[in-house]
Amino acid sequence: MDLPSPRPDAPHLADVVPAVLAAMGVADAQLDGVHRPIDLPGSVRGACVLLIDGLGAQLLDTYADDAPVLAGLRGRNLRVGYPSTTSAGLAAVGTGRRSGEHGMVGYSFRIPDHGVVNALRWTPHPFGADLRDVLVPEDVQPLPTTFGQATAAGVAVSVISGAEFTNSGLTRAVLRGGQYVGVHRLGDLAARVQQAVADGGFCYGYHADLDMLGHLYGAGSTAWRMQLRQVDRLVESIVEALPAGGLLAVVADHGMVNLDEADVVDIDARPELLDGVVAVAGEARARHVYVAAGAADAVADAWRETLGAKAWVRTKEQAIAEGWFGARVGDAARSRIGDVVAAARDNAGLVRRTVEPLESALIGQHGSWTDAEQLVPLLIASG
Repeated sequence: MDLPSPRPDAPHLADVVPAVLAAMGVADAQLDGVHRPIDLPGSVRGACVLLIDGLGAQLLDTYADDAPVLAGLRGRNLRVGYPSTTSAGLAAVGTGRRSGEHGMVGYSFRIPDHGVVNALRWTPHPFGADLRDVLVPEDVQPLPTTFGQATAAGVAVSVISGAEFTNSGLTRAVLRGGQYVGVHRLGDLAARVQQAVADGGFCYGYHADLDMLGHLYGAGSTAWRMQLRQVDRLVESIVEALPAGGLLAVVADHGMVNLDEADVVDIDARPELLDGVVAVAGEARARHVYVAAGAADAVADAWRETLGAKAWVRTKEQAIAEGWFGARVGDAARSRIGDVVAAARDNAGLVRRTVEPLESALIGQHGSWTDAEQLVPLLIASG
């Protein structure tokens, strides 16, 4: 398939929270010239944006019988932008910006003077000690958050997510600005969301397990489908409790594809992919390649020749010019994008079995440009 042209005018995951805040009466929530209109019910007095990690639109449609409540709310799709991965998706929700602005440009990426950093763990990649003291999250992503904007406008804001993510590097970088409420199980999440909406506040809720099971067993596997059924019950319980004027917006940070072993390339076993390369970051479906001075064109040519139809390969400047990271790319993001970027096609994967043995063993992957990864549902329920 040809690379889908990035559409700056398409509804985007980054547009959701500003739209919800605007419906709640937060002034200037959509006035920066970036956000696209999303029709929402008027007179919203309490709201939640609930993000189900890994719930791609195509997956929801395929397995609608396992999720009748979600399917019954089915409406428009959103695009999540590049890369279609959790760190970028959560940053889009938290800042209302695309990756070229918020700078969280991958699962892992190189930060000048600090090397390659894993954005989810906030450690050196592929392993190492916590970096929060030396790589301050608020400095890595300094843009104000949508949550902070709402708090400043007098809205009670809560971020309801796993207790294990309390004060994590990624939480501090992209989800700061509200009260963090750490939860432990689905019932805990549902109860906290219900209370926040009933109290007339705004909350962001997050559920991670569907994505985890997709990685481990494959999207559409029996385990994945059983978890989807639990997510459907979660949403049903929240919808049933919505008060008059309450709003629930269910979204996702990306979809997922299952790798085809015949189309998997082990970068660590292909010397021609490492010639002139200083570091490799990203993930199996979206790679950042950092090269020696002056080697970008030669490395890009080698990756194109070796990977052929398995990946779209661009130099940094080509990718930026084509809008991969959005219409606006700040200096920080530019410094973190690989000198060469590679996005896997179809069901291909660009793994590193020596350097990244755990990530390379995963069946379900995401990060690239396919509709299976890019399109997520926007599901709206109101009281």
